[in-house]
Amino acid sequence: MRAEERRQAVLKLIEQSEKPVSAAALASRFSVSRQIIVGDIALLRAAGAEISATPRGYVILRDRMAGMVKRIACRHSAEDMEAELNAVVDQGCTVVDVIVEHPIYGQLTGPLHLSSRYDVARFIARSAEEDALPLSNLTEGIHLHTLLCPDEAAFLRVRAALGELGILLEG
Repeated sequence: MRAEERRQAVLKLIEQSEKPVSAAALASRFSVSRQIIVGDIALLRAAGAEISATPRGYVILRDRMAGMVKRIACRHSAEDMEAELNAVVDQGCTVVDVIVEHPIYGQLTGPLHLSSRYDVARFIARSAEEDALPLSNLTEGIHLHTLLCPDEAAFLRVRAALGELGILLEG
């Protein structure tokens, strides 16, 4: 299979998948290295494909963005991250990303795409396994989350739940 054919097959596979597809799974499927897949994804993005890398693999953004998109400002320690994320997914919303404002680099965004307690538990476990600090460590715990909510009522429940936890940053 030629490189361009492989890239189109990779794109089709990601588009048709109901869940994120890891670079390792793609590499195995197409009998190439993970680095080749990462390069293919970069070229597909450069050509306009809306592929996002999440902690669990690649997804097509437009398929994931149905509903109301809202942003919330939060502040908490790394120890409160799991409670925060669970408070959001428990209300039926998806945590799309986390955003911090860096003094040198400007806005830094980390894709999350967490929609359930299972997703949150896997994310927390992977963070612990990698000994990775959250982006909000760069900003003394202050960060934004982009949320995908089914309706306004779900968003208001998220705000209330985070307020009860003392995590919601209000002006």
